[in-house]
This record gives sequence, C-alpha cells and structure tokens, in this order.
Amino acid sequence: MLDESLLDAPEDLAEADRRGLLRGAAEAGARVRTAARHAAEAGVADLKPDGRPRAVLIAGPGAAATHAADLLGTLAGAGSPVTRLAPSGVASASGALRWELPGWAGSVDLLLIATPDGTEPSLSLLADQAYRRGCTIVAVAPAGTPLAEAVDGAHGLFIPMATAPYDQDEPLAGSAPGVLWALLTPLLALLDRVGLLTAPPDALEAVADRLDHIAERCGPAIVTYSNPAKALAAELADALPVIWTEGVSAGPAGRRFAAGLAELAGTPAVVAELPEALAAHSALLAGPLAASADPDDFFRDRVEEPPALHARVVLLRDRPLGGLTAAPAARDLALSHDTPISELEPDPGGELESLAELIAVTDFTAVYLALASGA
Repeated sequence: MLDESLLDAPEDLAEADRRGLLRGAAEAGARVRTAARHAAEAGVADLKPDGRPRAVLIAGPGAAATHAADLLGTLAGAGSPVTRLAPSGVASASGALRWELPGWAGSVDLLLIATPDGTEPSLSLLADQAYRRGCTIVAVAPAGTPLAEAVDGAHGLFIPMATAPYDQDEPLAGSAPGVLWALLTPLLALLDRVGLLTAPPDALEAVADRLDHIAERCGPAIVTYSNPAKALAAELADALPVIWTEGVSAGPAGRRFAAGLAELAGTPAVVAELPEALAAHSALLAGPLAASADPDDFFRDRVEEPPALHARVVLLRDRPLGGLTAAPAARDLALSHDTPISELEPDPGGELESLAELIAVTDFTAVYLALASGA
C-alpha cells in the first residue's frame, strides 16, 4: 500500500531513504559532470582510434550494466553491434558470477567493463582473457579495486567511477539513479571518440543541465500536484504499470523504468514498444486487469477491503507531436477498456537530453514508489 501522505513530507522521505536513492536522483547531473571529468583526465579525449571496432562487448553485474548496454546499443545503431555479455553462476553475489568472451572475439573488438563494485574476480580474469585475445579493454569501476589493477596489467584504459560517500552506506541497487550515470557517462565519451555515437563534451554538459532541471521539478520539496514524478507514483499506486514506448530513445528508458519499479519498489510491470504493444497487450487490457473488469468494485468497502489490481498505461514518447505516431491508437485502445493512461514526453532538445529527461522522471517515480510503499 502506498502512503501518499509521505510523498508531501520531505523530512519523512529523507528519513526513509536509507539507500540514498533520492540523493542519487537529485545529484545525477553532478555525477555526469564528475564522470565526464574523470573520462577526460583518464585520456579519453586524447585517444586516436584506428577505426570503428567490429563489435562492442559490455560486461558487468546487475541492472546498471544491462541498462548501459541497452542505451549504448540504441544510440550507436547499426555502426557496430553492442552486445552485453551475460554472466553465469550459481548466485547473484559478485564472487559467484562468471563472464566469458565469445569465441569470435579478437583484436578488432572492444571490451567495455562497467561495474560499481570492482572486486569481481571473474571480471579481472575477463580482462586478462581479452588481453590475450588482443581485444581493446576499457573499464569503469571504483578506483583502487582489483579490477583497476587487472586492467592496468592488461594494458587497458581504466576510468575511475564517479562515486559518492553514501554509495557505501547500503548495498548499491543496479537501478539506482546515481549508478547509471556514473557508469554510462565515461562510456558515452569513449564511444563518441571512437565514432560510434555522438556525445561530445557540450552534449554531456547539456545532459547534466537537463538532469539538474528535472531534479528541481521532481525533488522531494515539490508538492505532488506540480511534481510529475510524485504524480505518476500516486497514479501507479495499486496498479500494474503497462509501459508503452514510442521513439527509438524511449525504448531503453521504458525498459529501465520497468526494471527500476521491480528492483527498487517491488512493483511488477510490463513493457513494450509501439506500435507492436497494441497487439501484444490488447488481451491484457481486455482481461481481468482492466479497470472495467470488476463491476462490483464500486460497492467495495474502501476501508476493509484492499483495492483490486488494475492496469494503468504509461506512455513514454520521444517523438514530436504531429509526426507518424501510434499514440492516438494507443489512447483509444486503453480508454476503450476503461484503462487510465499517463503520458510523459520530454521538452525539446537533443537525443541525449530527451533520453536523460525520460530516465530522470521515471527514476524519481520509482524512488518515490519505493519510499512511500516501504520497499
């Protein structure tokens, strides 16, 4: 159950924020600036690549590496395939995970290692394996960790992760807002230098500015009725979020939102891209999760009986209005089944800025749901 009164109690929110999630969301812009500076100090701007790599491989634990790979692959397009190396193992603990290079990986490929930990033995072994295969190696992790030594020994490029003191207070969640930007920003700068995507220093500064702007709009001191993240969190109380995305950049933002809802708030969600989402989720909206599925809900005792779980569509868009869009059909489908719909669309700006805004608002939403529901 969501305690909506907590949303407008900033001091109580801060007290409930034992994992530093709100601070991570609020300081995302600062993380981008610090991470960009670390990348520059590590020599990313001075690199002289011989050409594009045949393939980019990304290894790292948890949701942070998964989201980074998803975002980089989307932004890079078909220039060089971006593939996440999924770990194997018997548990999610860092020492139990194992990564292996694919058999075809070699001297024309780029291995990226992204981790907020840096103590995983298998990642150090992966760096050594990549060195023996001739791969170019770049890693982002906390400074002074075993991985930093392994990458240095493999003649790779190590970029210290932009960390905050409160990162060590509690185990870091892979979907934590600060973790994503601390790992992603140096990789954006690197792949811009390699020529796989466009993320020059001024674009990263614009991303930081946009994240600061969202932090002002969505911060804990801003009341729910004028705070888009708190408002969406309240709308998703006791609902099954059905996340639909439209536009290339909105896809990774929607998938990250669904993962963050599950990991941070314990809220299940389903996600799909338009227009395919209309067919994929049509039966879901017509079934028992539709708001109109329980005609007796009006007579339910609001005090004694818990509310029934109903779907709510969340539409994330990064396309300008007036273009070729499936949004009208999406609204018609939702409303035809009495399913409410919430929409988020970023302010005008570059692709990275639009993506940053969608991620930032939905990150704040997941955090507010987590704190107000006691997750």
